[in-house]
Amino acid sequence: MMYSADHVAEWMVQEIKFKGMLRQEEAIAHVRQHFGEEHVFVNDNGNPSLSKEVKKAFRKLHGGRVAWDRDGFFWAWT
Repeated sequence: MMYSADHVAEWMVQEIKFKGMLRQEEAIAHVRQHFGEEHVFVNDNGNPSLSKEVKKAFRKLHGGRVAWDRDGFFWAWT
């Protein structure tokens, strides 16, 4: 089954609602395993990151209710 960026974003928002936060490394591992490698890429710093399509869908879905902690590399419900 092919999963869209919207599927990934929905999973992320549900995880954050349930747990209160989602660490980037956990999100990357889960997305790779359950949604597919096409939703992950290696950024300019050589680190795995979620695709731009996933990030766009995620921002649209949470509507500002989730914040990114740059120092801790996690998203949290605000």
